[in-house]
Amino acid sequence: MFSSTEWEECKFSSTPKGIASYKTVSSVQFWSSVGQCLKVFSPLVKVLRMVDADWKPSMGFVYGEIKVAKEEIITSLGGNEKAYKPIIDIINKKMKGRLESSLHLTSYLLNPYYHYKDPQLQYDPDIMNAVLDFFDTLLCDNFEMQRQVVTIDLPKYKKKVDRFGRDLAIKNCRVNDAEFDPASWWGLFGGTTPHLTKIAMRILSLTSSSSGCERNWSTFEGVHTKKRNRLEASKLNNLVYVQFNANLMEKNQKRKDRNMEVLLANDSISAQEWIVDVDEVDPKTVNEDLGTDDNQAPRESPRTRELSDEDFESECEEQVFEEDEYESDGVQIMEVCGED
Repeated sequence: MFSSTEWEECKFSSTPKGIASYKTVSSVQFWSSVGQCLKVFSPLVKVLRMVDADWKPSMGFVYGEIKVAKEEIITSLGGNEKAYKPIIDIINKKMKGRLESSLHLTSYLLNPYYHYKDPQLQYDPDIMNAVLDFFDTLLCDNFEMQRQVVTIDLPKYKKKVDRFGRDLAIKNCRVNDAEFDPASWWGLFGGTTPHLTKIAMRILSLTSSSSGCERNWSTFEGVHTKKRNRLEASKLNNLVYVQFNANLMEKNQKRKDRNMEVLLANDSISAQEWIVDVDEVDPKTVNEDLGTDDNQAPRESPRTRELSDEDFESECEEQVFEEDEYESDGVQIMEVCGED
């Protein structure tokens, strides 16, 4: 934009703010800083999108994915401790007391995607202390159940005994894709540890964000309006149920067709829905400037058109004027004004 002739002819190019903007955008240091920001925030955006998604419960992945994000940030910054240490300290500070609770760490250990990939997790003292605290809190009044889960069931899972050691169980949790669900995995291979399986399925089926509830509330707001404020509770719930799930099915189908996450950095081009004026911007010119094809061209926003009375007249409809005469149908109508 700043290298075009339109900017030179623009009245803002000579203003102090315009000159400052030009110097900022043309600065190499500015774009270097932008690159550093992308290296830091791209892994964090992936975690946020995973937590905010509706297609998989995220409780079993929060701690593990944040750990992966921190490793990616350190790698992207070249292992320079002076560069990554302030960032990692901020992330750890935000996690403390929120995202490293006994529930998060227990779900992290019971998620086979992480446990089978790194068997050394069971020897981490922080994780095992959190697991013991979790079961002590959950089963505080049942010592016999605690003994069964902690000393009998949990070692079978950690040592991959019985069904946990099958090739199908090991291969089925190698990839964290749309088909992998840790709760379903426990339902298939945790038959020999029924008590631990029941607990694992419950905590691995939890969400870690209220975004799904908020979207449901938005659907309620769209259905229950001022004109439809007399809907019965049962009918209102049914309408919201149908509409929300229909939108969810359509969203999941679009995601499968695209096979990508539109808010990630590598797919950002497909997420840009530019609102442009049709008369001012030529799509071909935009494609040449951006180096894109027609599929990535900016979307044209429909322009509002003024309506007149002629727009509501049908072509096959005959106009009726006051002077037209009508054929009588033989019915006489008497006008009565007042009393006789």
